[in-house]
Amino acid sequence: MNNWYECRVKFEKVLENGTQKKVTEVYLVDAMSFTEAENRIIEEMTPYISGEFEVTAVKKDRISELFIDPEGDKWYRAKVMFITLDEKSGAEKKAASIMLIQAKDFNTAVSNLEDGMKGTMSDWEINTLSETNIMDVYGVVARETSEAEAKPAEE
Repeated sequence: MNNWYECRVKFEKVLENGTQKKVTEVYLVDAMSFTEAENRIIEEMTPYISGEFEVTAVKKDRISELFIDPEGDKWYRAKVMFITLDEKSGAEKKAASIMLIQAKDFNTAVSNLEDGMKGTMSDWEINTLSETNIMDVYGVVARETSEAEAKPAEE
């Protein structure tokens, strides 16, 4: 289970016309705590920002699923309702789940969400879908097993 944190980073950015402007950008980080999220975003941003920058906010985000599209440059937030039937009363119940979809445009985001949900056993529907101001997402990088670790110890 991933713990996603939304981090706001404030820094001076050089615009296309050459002028500098203070901007605040939003990034999503997978971390175990607020402290780790702040440390991770500092680590991720340091190579890309010349000069000083400040992490102005870190807040927990309740994203349950992430759909990545390497062709996409925007992030969309979807509220998906899972539909179940209450066996006792026979009434329809809906449970909300927040998902983040990377896509190049709105229609592609809908398509990417539908593709990602194809294997889902329960019925579902899109309640809301909107573009976010998230610039990038930094998930947990799986540690590669080195060849030395993979080899058995020599006797």
